[in-house]
Amino acid sequence: MVDIATRVYNHKWKIDPIVRSLIDTDFYKLLMCQSIFRNKPDTMVTFSLINRSKSVRLAELVDEAELREQLDHIRSLSLSRGESTWLRGNTFYGKRQMFRPDFMEWFEGLRLPPYHLEKRDGQYELTFEGKWPEVMLWEIPALSVLMELRSRAVLKTMGRFEIQVLYARAMTKLWEKLERLRAIEGLRIADFGTRRRHSFLWQDWAVQAMREGLGDKFIGTSNCLIAMRREVEAIGTNAHELPMVYSALARDDEELAQAPYQVLADWHEEHDGNLRIILPDTYGTEGFLARAPDWLAKWTGIRVDSGDPAAGAEVAIRWWQKHGEDPRTKLVIFSDGLDVEQIEKLHRQFQGRVKASFGWGTLLTNDFNGLAPNDGLAPFSLVCKAVSADGHPTVKLSDNPNKAMGPADEIARYKRVFGVGAQSAVDVVV
Repeated sequence: MVDIATRVYNHKWKIDPIVRSLIDTDFYKLLMCQSIFRNKPDTMVTFSLINRSKSVRLAELVDEAELREQLDHIRSLSLSRGESTWLRGNTFYGKRQMFRPDFMEWFEGLRLPPYHLEKRDGQYELTFEGKWPEVMLWEIPALSVLMELRSRAVLKTMGRFEIQVLYARAMTKLWEKLERLRAIEGLRIADFGTRRRHSFLWQDWAVQAMREGLGDKFIGTSNCLIAMRREVEAIGTNAHELPMVYSALARDDEELAQAPYQVLADWHEEHDGNLRIILPDTYGTEGFLARAPDWLAKWTGIRVDSGDPAAGAEVAIRWWQKHGEDPRTKLVIFSDGLDVEQIEKLHRQFQGRVKASFGWGTLLTNDFNGLAPNDGLAPFSLVCKAVSADGHPTVKLSDNPNKAMGPADEIARYKRVFGVGAQSAVDVVV
């Protein structure tokens, strides 16, 4: 096992580039990329970094030359032979050859496209523009780089013993969480922490700790590189990016109303089984389910990723019951800003009513709250989103208006088309 504290203190860039591989990314990005490669390969999309935590002034913490060096390194990466063999030959979700030969040939030849970087008002404006299958693969590496450079900036101010104690406390804090989770009978939990992790080495340590501490309650990690190296399951399905871009391409209100369902029709053709998970909150969960075609009720389950998670699960249960489906056979994946207390509460509330599963993210891989001077390593909310498609702005409404994004006039239009009424705001911490 890596001595993280010593590695951090004796840091050498060439030993520890922040992103080590093109598969140091979330599994759902590769699944979506294959679907996009098949259905909309020439759509031109722009992704942009968005720091929701304005008090964290990244451009004042992170050196621009260091940031560019890390981003340029990512552009030099390509799939290794071993990584390609793993993707081509491994079994994912019980399916052999998840990734088609034509997609793999394209992926094996891929180098990520250029980026554009500027400083403005204490923040970095980082954008990526190009064909959708190419630029979408910048999202997770870009977030990982900014999060870890911020961590490194804080750690550079600390002495050797201070760093040793910091990591000892962080390890103890995480292990105590795992001891609580280990007591939950029937728990199913995965690591979803790549995008806002403290560092690659820390996420890798956290996965190993979960595997030992939770046994078969730990079902896998979203990080493909760690899944390959540690021989655990790669976990993931799809994300808001798909309906956001499909909707931006709609030619009128009628097409816009159908766009989120067209996404899932394309996904239905691509995947089966446990990959058929609905993410309904992009434009409001209740409206999405109220207008959903009947065939969607047959899908395996739903991921709840914004708003009140218990309320979202209750909406899903009522929807399944209305369509004659037994909710006890359905999977509900909770994945929005979870930590131990909420996982315990949700598991108690829905045990025996649905098959509950948990995607544990930032507060697994980046909970250094209260451990560094001035709380300088506390997690914050950084995202990288598709902001336009073929020149049209994207919109996200969410079940939490604090997560909404897009031009005001387009947000108003989408609310009208999707029948989104009053919403309850929830503070976005991570």
